[in-house]
Amino acid sequence: MKLAPSIYTADFARLGEQVKEAERAGVDWIHLDVMDGAFVPNITFGAAICRAVHKSTSLPCEAHLMVQAPERFFADYKEAGMRRIIVHVEACPHLYSTIQELRKLEMQVGITLNPLTPLSAIEEALPLVDLVLIMSVEPGYGGQTYIPGSTQRIRRVREMLDAIGSQAELEVDGGVNVRTIRQVRDAGASIAVVGSSVYSPKHSVAEGVAALRRALE
Repeated sequence: MKLAPSIYTADFARLGEQVKEAERAGVDWIHLDVMDGAFVPNITFGAAICRAVHKSTSLPCEAHLMVQAPERFFADYKEAGMRRIIVHVEACPHLYSTIQELRKLEMQVGITLNPLTPLSAIEEALPLVDLVLIMSVEPGYGGQTYIPGSTQRIRRVREMLDAIGSQAELEVDGGVNVRTIRQVRDAGASIAVVGSSVYSPKHSVAEGVAALRRALE
């Protein structure tokens, strides 16, 4: 299973080094949670921080845009070095056009939806995307507890993707730790976004990553 640490809970006073620590520990992607204080009740950072993170690592980076009208910023995040952009279907009333805008920029396309948004909201878009992200907490804050019903949602999306022969990645974000990562993997996810289970004052980044790998054995 691929690991994509979210820098949201990293030590921003030494962000570059924290990203390098994750790379040395053997993670697969760097996940950047962009929040605008409107679509979600919190504000994090924008394209400038994403650019700095990209310059500090050879790993691919993905921007999870928890923002209203995300298409306004696509070019900025491409220039910042993001390989993939993930948008919320709730913020994209014209989702087909949104996906096409990302394709024009030669970006990988990810879509996601909030925990109680029906999965039917993404069904028609599945053949058009490279990744589906299942939110297993409400977006906007780190350190939340995994919503148990998310496991069944992961299984259902895996079935939907398999039914159309899609090679899209299935990612899960929220409350993924040593206690939940195995059920996430076994339900069909291929990527886990991990925050405080990697970036925490309680342990080093390497220790956090190693614990997650052990939990998957």
